[in-house]
Amino acid sequence: MKWDYIGVTAADLSRSVEFYRLIGIPLPEPEGDHVEVELSNGMRFALDSLDLMKRISPHWEAPAGHRMGIAINAGMPSGVDEAYKQILAAGFKGITEPYDAFWGQRYAQVADPDGNAVDLYAAL
Repeated sequence: MKWDYIGVTAADLSRSVEFYRLIGIPLPEPEGDHVEVELSNGMRFALDSLDLMKRISPHWEAPAGHRMGIAINAGMPSGVDEAYKQILAAGFKGITEPYDAFWGQRYAQVADPDGNAVDLYAAL
């Protein structure tokens, strides 16, 4: 078995592509209700439209709360601050402003267009 794929459901596919590109995921332009890319580590990251999810599973319901996390290593502490600023400047929401966390990371959280929390971090 090999963990190969992470998929995120998006109400607005184009806006989600814009967000995930800002945090370094080189998604192509969507053609239809699905877009994906193979990342440098071999994993695939995909976005699926809400309409596609409802066609695949007619009883699909939007989850409540955050049941999984997405984290992006910004490489260096200043990268966390820069990514956070770029994301807010593009009109997306911040959740937790960058700070030096007690566990030894520069850390921040932002929200994707559907409200999913995305962690930005780098070792101090």
